[in-house]
Amino acid sequence: MEKIVIIPTYNEKENIAKILAAIFSLQQNFHVLVIDDGSPDGTAQIVKDLFNTYPQQLFLEERKGKLGLGTAYIHGFKWCLEKGYQFIFEMDADFSHNPNDLIRLYNACKIDGAAMSIGSRYVAGGKIENWPLDRHIYSRGGAFYTKLITWMPVNDPTAGFVCYSRKVLETINLNKIQFVGYAFQIEMKFITWKLGFTIKEVPIVFIDRKEGVSKMSKGIIKEGVLGVLKMKWQSMFGNLLQNMKR
Repeated sequence: MEKIVIIPTYNEKENIAKILAAIFSLQQNFHVLVIDDGSPDGTAQIVKDLFNTYPQQLFLEERKGKLGLGTAYIHGFKWCLEKGYQFIFEMDADFSHNPNDLIRLYNACKIDGAAMSIGSRYVAGGKIENWPLDRHIYSRGGAFYTKLITWMPVNDPTAGFVCYSRKVLETINLNKIQFVGYAFQIEMKFITWKLGFTIKEVPIVFIDRKEGVSKMSKGIIKEGVLGVLKMKWQSMFGNLLQNMKR
């Protein structure tokens, strides 16, 4: 068991079976762990119905209630570490992330030696399709703001398409991760960088979801703005690294 993709879901019945089929059709021995936060639309049942189609490759963890993206991934990271996986991926269910790019993210870690690889919209060759202007402004502005405050050398700090090598997640004290929404992705990259791990950005084409409803909200954006300031403050005047290492 080498590589596994974590997909958090909430009301993704239109997408979940399709994204699973696309991942497994790569025939690259990717396993998938779906973490469903009590979707009332029956997303979890769709996954269960596919267990026989993808035996020993597809797994499901069900949680009661919408508990946040960050806590879903933390739950998944712990599950995957316990099972012995060496490369652990984050990916959305809605096809905004192209499953074919999983191979490129994997190669960036496995072959090129990065400890973390990021599917980046904001490096040469990366781009976004089908977003309205306000989403572009929020995302680009957030990336610029994060780099300005943190000095982190990552062009797409809020990216949610990521491959972690096992050693990164074993080093980070996952119980100390503070944020659950927009800032979660920034925090994980910031801690990884501060701990001295190599990060590589891989250009991707990000395509806005065609089915289902976006989970973005003003509260999530606010968490990102304030969270970046808090992280920088803790790194300068607190015991960030001591607290974040196991």
